[in-house]
Amino acid sequence: MANSFTPQNPKFKQRVQHSFGHQQAMETLGASIITIEPGMVSIRLPFSETLTQQHGFIHAGIISTVLDSACGYAAFSLMPENAAVLTIEYKINLLSPAKGDWFEAIGIVKKPGRNITVADGEVYAHSGDDRKLVASMVGTLMSIYDREGVEH
Repeated sequence: MANSFTPQNPKFKQRVQHSFGHQQAMETLGASIITIEPGMVSIRLPFSETLTQQHGFIHAGIISTVLDSACGYAAFSLMPENAAVLTIEYKINLLSPAKGDWFEAIGIVKKPGRNITVADGEVYAHSGDDRKLVASMVGTLMSIYDREGVEH
């Protein structure tokens, strides 16, 4: 998972944490950041019955939402101070039912760029000492500069 990316903003960790703190969706889900590194962010999602589908698994839309945020913040960690981030596309593979005590969404930048960044993501279900891959994603993220209403 290690990469050699250098963030353009030395305060990238504080920036990611600040932006994440403004995401009402993540607060609603009970998600929190575990790790912030240059080009890599991991997010913890606790199991909650309120987030399940009819079979008791965490809903695919919830898994997608958290993984999208992990990939987006991984990209954001490498962007300059005057940039904001928006997802422009992603493809997710749901590999196994999302059943566990808690979930870890990991976003890792594959290719950073001034305007377009590509990131890979994975979600793992944790149950006791067991860890199981339940989803993978490839996301394309866009740097936004000087757009009214978009905070960076």
